[in-house]
Amino acid sequence: MEDENDEFNIHISRYRPEELHKLASRTKFTRKEIQLMYRGFKQECPTGMVDEDSFKHIFSQFFPLGDATNYAHYVFNTMKQKQSGKISFDDFINILSKVSRGSVQEKLQWVFGLYDLNGDGLISKTEMVDVVSSIYQMLGRATRPLVDDTSAKEHVEKIFHLIDTNKDGVVTIEELVQWCSRDENILKSLETLDTVL
Repeated sequence: MEDENDEFNIHISRYRPEELHKLASRTKFTRKEIQLMYRGFKQECPTGMVDEDSFKHIFSQFFPLGDATNYAHYVFNTMKQKQSGKISFDDFINILSKVSRGSVQEKLQWVFGLYDLNGDGLISKTEMVDVVSSIYQMLGRATRPLVDDTSAKEHVEKIFHLIDTNKDGVVTIEELVQWCSRDENILKSLETLDTVL
C-alpha cells in the first residue's frame, strides 16, 4: 500500500512541502483535501513554487471573459514570500485555509490586506478604487449591467464614506470589521467562501 506521504516526500527541485500530517494539523483541510490540492498545484507548478507570471496565467483561466491580470497581482501579493517573491504550496494552502474556512476575523484580515496595497495598515480611497477596478476588469463581459472605467469609482464613492466612520479619509481594519459586522449580506458572503473539495 502506498504511503499517503509519498507524494509529499518526493524532492521537487529545491522546494519540498511540509509533511502532510503537519499541513493537516495547521490548516482547516483534511489530509485527502490537501493531497488533491497538491496534485493540482504540482501539475500547474512542477517546481513547487509559483512566480507572479505563472500565478496570473493560472488565475486568468478562471476568468476568460475579462482581464484578471491586475487582480491576480493583488492576490499574489497577499500570498507571496517577501524574500523570494514566490508562492510555495505551504503558503498557498495556509492562505486558502484562512480565506475559505477561517473565522470571519481571518477572512476580513485577508480582505484588508488585499486592499491595503502599500501595506501601511490603512486603505485609502485610491487603493480601494484600484482593487475594485481590477475586480471589474476581471469579470469583464460577465458583469450585468456592463461596467466601464467610471463604475469602480462610482461604487467606491457610494461605500467608502460608510466604512470610514471617523471621516479621516482612510479605512482601518477596525472600521472595516465594524462595517462588515453591521451588514448581514456581507457576513453571509464571507460565509460562502467556505468550500468543500
